[in-house]
Amino acid sequence: MFATDLGSNARFRRHLSKQIQAKQTQISLVPEPCEGLRLPAEQGGLPPRIADFIATHELPSPCLVIDVDVVEHNYVTMTRALPLSTVYYAVKANPCEEVIARLAQLGANFDVASPGEIALCLKLGVSPARLSYGNTIKKQADIAFAYTQGVRMFAFDSENELVKIANSAPGSKVYCRILVESEGAEWPLSRKFGCAPEMALELLVKAQTLGLDPYGVSFHVGSQQTNLSQWDSAIGRVAALFASTSELGVELRMLNMGGGFPSRYRANVRSVEEYATAVKQAMVRHFGAKLPEMIMEPGRSLVGDAGVIQAEVVLISKKSADEDKRWVYLDIGKFSGLAETMDEAIKYRILTPHDGGPTGPVVLAGPTCDSADILYEKTHYELPLDLKIGDKVLILATGAYTTTYSAVSFNGFEPLEAVCI
Repeated sequence: MFATDLGSNARFRRHLSKQIQAKQTQISLVPEPCEGLRLPAEQGGLPPRIADFIATHELPSPCLVIDVDVVEHNYVTMTRALPLSTVYYAVKANPCEEVIARLAQLGANFDVASPGEIALCLKLGVSPARLSYGNTIKKQADIAFAYTQGVRMFAFDSENELVKIANSAPGSKVYCRILVESEGAEWPLSRKFGCAPEMALELLVKAQTLGLDPYGVSFHVGSQQTNLSQWDSAIGRVAALFASTSELGVELRMLNMGGGFPSRYRANVRSVEEYATAVKQAMVRHFGAKLPEMIMEPGRSLVGDAGVIQAEVVLISKKSADEDKRWVYLDIGKFSGLAETMDEAIKYRILTPHDGGPTGPVVLAGPTCDSADILYEKTHYELPLDLKIGDKVLILATGAYTTTYSAVSFNGFEPLEAVCI
């Protein structure tokens, strides 16, 4: 059974602090490198340390628990698989201070998207030289703030954004984001970010005339990308753009491949090593021996399977007496951390205290008074027939894009609480 306590956030923090002191549990913003890491039996499974923590601590519901040792394991695995690529962790995936501090200690750089994320990294001792302002949509004042704080690398994808950077961050390195396909991604990207390669060519040349340093090109093949060939296509476009700019006297030096490496949800995914092999082969195929600097911006793949949400069953009902499918309402939904269930894109695995017994089909929904707050209605889910109101369930691989998508107070529900161990 999963222990919990329905209390306010303030009560939770006070209670947890006392428990930690009593048990002499060490939770530090900059802990020692992990040794003897306990990984789950399968990729994306329940991390043993999280299971132990939930079993021995009273938590509010819902609550996200993050094993920072798993984050470290994922980072080390990725950097070993792609040693020539510099990691810029996408802070938006999970901005918990313990996560940022551990990655900083390991040598990671950071992709930031706002003044708030810049301030967070600087607060934790990260040098501004290790920050990349990767949002292509920035206020003039925000560019100026970043520049005064020492940030010198900025993304853009339009002429007006480039001019803003030139005015408020003179001499900075800039890289242009191009549009690429994202078919195969479980969380595909729209045309909101990026421009056509032909436009990127003109803008990178203009960057040099504006006194900026045209550093390179970036792309993103879509989050939770399952089609490894997308990197080959995107890298091929970048290589062609490098050649075209060189002919016009602009020598690009950096390729930023963004994110896309997956976490494990319901479906199996390929290993990090397989993704890395696809990237390395594409780089050699299109650039030969003259490899540019390589940057990647992982988020989900570093923190996704490091987190587990404990939630509670609020209600179980049917819509008619002769209907077999039950509606199971949880105390967490789209507006309190599970926004990526929109269009049923990300399909989380769920554990219950009754697993192993007979199951039946369910619709899963959240607790709010919004009819859109349905998690899974079209996707087939089955839960134990013995499931009852008040049971605690565990939602696996929820370390990425949950607390950051949690509404402040929709319907008066508190934001998703989180604790790092």
